[in-house]
Amino acid sequence: MNPHATPILVLSLMLGTTITISSNHWVLAWTGLEINTLAIIPMISKSHHPRAVEAATKYFLTQAAASALVLFSSMTNAWATGQWDITQLNHPTSCLLLTAAIAIKLGLVPFHFWFPEVLQGSPLMTALLLSTLMKFPPLTLLVMTSKSLNPSLLTAMALASAALGGWMGLNQTQTRKILAFSSISHLGWIAIILVYSPKLALLTFYLYTIMTSAVFMALNKIKALNLSMILTSWTKTPVLNATLMLVLLSLAGLPPLTGFMPKWLIIQELTKQEMTPAAVVIAMLSLLSLFFYLRLAYHSTITLPPNSSNHMKQWYTSKPPNTPTAILASLSILLLPLSPMVYAIV
Repeated sequence: MNPHATPILVLSLMLGTTITISSNHWVLAWTGLEINTLAIIPMISKSHHPRAVEAATKYFLTQAAASALVLFSSMTNAWATGQWDITQLNHPTSCLLLTAAIAIKLGLVPFHFWFPEVLQGSPLMTALLLSTLMKFPPLTLLVMTSKSLNPSLLTAMALASAALGGWMGLNQTQTRKILAFSSISHLGWIAIILVYSPKLALLTFYLYTIMTSAVFMALNKIKALNLSMILTSWTKTPVLNATLMLVLLSLAGLPPLTGFMPKWLIIQELTKQEMTPAAVVIAMLSLLSLFFYLRLAYHSTITLPPNSSNHMKQWYTSKPPNTPTAILASLSILLLPLSPMVYAIV
């Protein structure tokens, strides 16, 4: 890829995201989503590997279908109510279509099939963008229309996402697929609380973004695409591996790490809304995710590599310390004591 193309694509992603999150009109929001989709596709397929081209094709087809549904939903609402304002989504069919469209864009169950495959075919830093930045505009649309959405439908999709994200991640050996199922599981936590506390849903997404960015950057630094590569990186980057273990445990939601904060607040809010059974079920389902996070943490730090390795050794060079990774990892580990302040700021 041309060196000048990357900054143009990154600026396009920022432009598309800004247009969508700041718009009140459905057509402007749809335009921002389209700019985002067109900007990320060259970043997915830049290696020209058949798997990368396949991932880009799958991503384009699913996002095109979701964008068409967003447009159809807004047109149906405008036809029935005369309103193009995003917050004035009152027509029941439009609400249902929008929920399905945003679920496809986010990768919520039962529209999750494309997401692990696309992440597996993308480079690690593009996979980071797909897991974090690309989910922000659709999530913003859900937050703006949260008063009109069906709570029962979102709760069912959220519990299914938490269950499937945990269950499907158990047997994976590829780090990108594990993080894809981790993303699906976290989306379940965001979706279940969205109608009752949009502010808490956004806080959960922000903290998930921080933790996932730290994990992807650490994996990119040690060039770990599967579990066996993590095994042999301990001797080269011991501090980074130890930090990676803590960030993974934070993603799992273990106290006293940052990842415990959103789960604690969500369970508290669900209990206040008299949804104790849903809170119990989603808390139990998070144990499935905990297993594969512990597995990753075990591979990164606790296991010593065997003398004979069955894969090609990676070439390591002495690189300067990565400041963004260090900052994100620190935030991923140390924010829990500041919970009241963080919640107040958001």
